Amino acid sequence: MSDIRYVGMDVHKSQITVCIIDATGRIVQRCEIPLTRGRLESFASKRLRAADQVALEATTNCWAVVEILKPRVARVVVSNAMATKAIAQSKVKTDKVDAQVLAELLRCDYLPSVWHPDTATQHLRQLTGRRASLVQDRTGVRNRIHSVLAMRLVVEPEGGLFTAAGLQWLEDALVQLDAVGQKLIRSDLALLQTLDQQIAAFDDELFQRAYQEQRVQLLLTLPGVNVTVAESVLAALGDLDRFSTPDAAASYLGLVPSTRQSANHCYHGPITKQGNAQARWMLIEAAQNVGRHPGPLGHFFRRMKRRKNHNVAIVAVARKLVVIAWHMLRNNEPYRYAQPQTTATKLANLRIRATGQRRRGGVPKGEKPAAKLPGGSVTIKALDRVYQQEGLPARQPLTPGEQRTVRATESARFVESLAHDRVVPRGHATQALPETTPTDKDPPQDDARPARVRSSASKSASSKTKIQKSPRKSAGPT
Repeated sequence: MSDIRYVGMDVHKSQITVCIIDATGRIVQRCEIPLTRGRLESFASKRLRAADQVALEATTNCWAVVEILKPRVARVVVSNAMATKAIAQSKVKTDKVDAQVLAELLRCDYLPSVWHPDTATQHLRQLTGRRASLVQDRTGVRNRIHSVLAMRLVVEPEGGLFTAAGLQWLEDALVQLDAVGQKLIRSDLALLQTLDQQIAAFDDELFQRAYQEQRVQLLLTLPGVNVTVAESVLAALGDLDRFSTPDAAASYLGLVPSTRQSANHCYHGPITKQGNAQARWMLIEAAQNVGRHPGPLGHFFRRMKRRKNHNVAIVAVARKLVVIAWHMLRNNEPYRYAQPQTTATKLANLRIRATGQRRRGGVPKGEKPAAKLPGGSVTIKALDRVYQQEGLPARQPLTPGEQRTVRATESARFVESLAHDRVVPRGHATQALPETTPTDKDPPQDDARPARVRSSASKSASSKTKIQKSPRKSAGPT
């Protein structure tokens, strides 16, 4: 044990400040080295020992440093920078002090560490993060075009500016603008075309990966979840075994309320917003589409909206999506209450986009089609049949608790309809079942306000509720 040394490294983009202490806390060595692969490998081979333990904070380039040091020492710990600052905040902050603090916390086994993602998870995080960044850039370019037109009092078409018809209208309207306005808009249109091409290229890569990963296809069965949302959530969560409960996964993504407790009083405030902001934003976007779902999840949203307000209900549904996703991934089971038509379309689009493989449907060749209903009809497949055709696991029987939930939410008719094929009039496939239950007296409006929800969801949830101290019941899976 006396041979163990503790190495604290304060990593920057161009250099590393190193502090090495022994088991008693005595400083053995201090140094600074340029941060290049060759110099770091030389330092590790000459100065570090096999029994050493190394600590560094999570930064942009920390994982490349970890990969070089890991084979040469006994242990490498990457610390949570915010938690480390809260534990060892000092009025004197220099690189030498930071390196020594990391070494001391590691020696005392009091260093808050972060999970080391595997290579596949790192690559998925980079791809989903870059795509999200490109989408933000595209939004900024579009907003600049709106601004140029607004400054010149040009009224935009009602159907939207960035549709095929809207872009054609914009080309025709350019001749009416001044020279500066034309130059600004043409510059932004060129950037917009490049961004669209780059986003499409990243979408192709993500769809190829999604088709080879059954976990993504499982998450696609959730209402409101598409390939981008599913891969962003998987990239953020990584190894699911590190979350002992679904509430831990929701807490990791910052979708649980902050709590301040003192004596017999407990205050629940806004969500913590910890963890991956991109995955949290994606889940909130997915929750926008849950309001009209006829199953238990849609009932949960409508009930929350009557008790609180729209934005609070959206955040609550986003948390519920994480809880359900945790159970689905742990049990390797698709969502039990998915709408067959919508789910079949999502899974088929993934298959076609990734492989180009289309399945021929309808009446076999040589047979005359016969209308099942006057005016034509559409057959909605049973949910289990949809899952079987796409190679997904079958649904498991409902537990007694889920059966009680189905009865309480008056979703029994919808759940029973999932077990067999149904024939509905053509053009009414999406209206085969009522979108609300008899108890849903306040059906949600078709609210397409993602930007407003992003900016105000946490504000609406920030109204603190004073309650007496009592054990909190965690919401189980729906």
